[in-house]
Amino acid sequence: MTVLRKIKRVFTLNRNSILSVSQLTSAIKQKLEQSFAFLSVRGEVSNLRKQASGHIYFTLKDQGAQVSAVLFRGNAMRQSRLPKEGDQIVVKGELSVYAPRGNYQIIVREVEFSGTGELLKRLHDLKIKLEGLGWLTPETKKPLPHLPRTIGMVTSPTGSVIQDVLNVLSRRFAGFRLVLNPVRVQGETAAKEIAQAIRDFNTHKLADVLIVGRGGGSLEDLWPFNEEIVAQAIHDSEIPIISAVGHETDFTIADFVADVRAPTPSAAAEVVIEEKEQLLLHLQKAKTRVVQSLQAQLRSHRKMLESIAKQPLFRSPYTLLGPFFQKTDDMRDDLKTSAKQAITQNKLRLNVLVKQKEILNPQAQIALQKNNFSKKSVNIHFAMQKQISRRRARIEQLSQHLEAINPRNLLKKGYSIVFHEKKDSVILSKDDAQLDENLRIQVSDGQLHVKVTRT
Repeated sequence: MTVLRKIKRVFTLNRNSILSVSQLTSAIKQKLEQSFAFLSVRGEVSNLRKQASGHIYFTLKDQGAQVSAVLFRGNAMRQSRLPKEGDQIVVKGELSVYAPRGNYQIIVREVEFSGTGELLKRLHDLKIKLEGLGWLTPETKKPLPHLPRTIGMVTSPTGSVIQDVLNVLSRRFAGFRLVLNPVRVQGETAAKEIAQAIRDFNTHKLADVLIVGRGGGSLEDLWPFNEEIVAQAIHDSEIPIISAVGHETDFTIADFVADVRAPTPSAAAEVVIEEKEQLLLHLQKAKTRVVQSLQAQLRSHRKMLESIAKQPLFRSPYTLLGPFFQKTDDMRDDLKTSAKQAITQNKLRLNVLVKQKEILNPQAQIALQKNNFSKKSVNIHFAMQKQISRRRARIEQLSQHLEAINPRNLLKKGYSIVFHEKKDSVILSKDDAQLDENLRIQVSDGQLHVKVTRT
């Protein structure tokens, strides 16, 4: 009896039976991995971690949920571009259960970036616009010249395209004349340069036929050939144009607007120098037979591979090796965390010991006492200043009082004081003065000497 049947039996027939955690996880793992052998999921990348082993762990999330994902090193090496934090991507792979943690995750096989979808939408919109203008109809296509004398090329002078075309022409068309107008075929200014080169060939009548193209690349790399300015130049050209952009599976706006579309630059060179239309027809029929034969073989082999791929052990080496890879990464993370914690604790202990040593140091005690004495000295000085200020205020108050009762101030108001000249004492009554006695009168600005003649 399988574990899955055992679980079913436990929950349907006998609720008192007990499963181990491993048995439960194994049953869930088997059920989920069989049900989700291949899936495509869209989301935003977060919590991305790149391990020293080359494996990449991240979380794929949207507004409502999140799921763990792992891009193992073997699959990561096959990607032309690796995801980074915040990317909007579509991952293709299968669901797996990581038993040690009891959680499910996506084992990623391929990564597609959402930005590519925006470019495809722009390409589709421009194609519809040009179809509405009638630029893509067969009636607008110009026939290629028979055995052209001068062949013009609009491509990069440093790429492999020019060399491939030269090799084909040299091998099959001796005595040809090739005029190259070098341009950038990638970057922001590439589209303007390509369009201007096409216009220059037409203005100066430099060629009988033009080959416009470049080698293969991503959709972003081929994008200059999807710009409307290049489509306008191709449509307005009086010289027949062969578009040879990328590989056979790549299609651009330039391919649709051009008079002839070649799958590769080398094929474009062959189309230019082809002499007999019957040979083209023969080659087309041969191509059809080969393609049909290959498609039949591919269908047969695809069915065979799909049958093999359904077997869990042959579906992916990571089905068996994945848990061990993750255990290794988990152990590495645990060791790093433990080491960091130990270092932090030792640093704290060392800081405590250093502070204790500083406290017990006589120099530190002396510095502390000096600091205390300095504070006390400041407090004493402040108290003394406060006492002096109070005493000074009291003295000023008494001084003002004395000044108020100073007899000299009364003299300034018109009063005077009479003294005996000999006794130098104050005369308080008229009876104190004798006839013919000399007296001294004190006024505000000096003294007067008088003699008593009458009382």
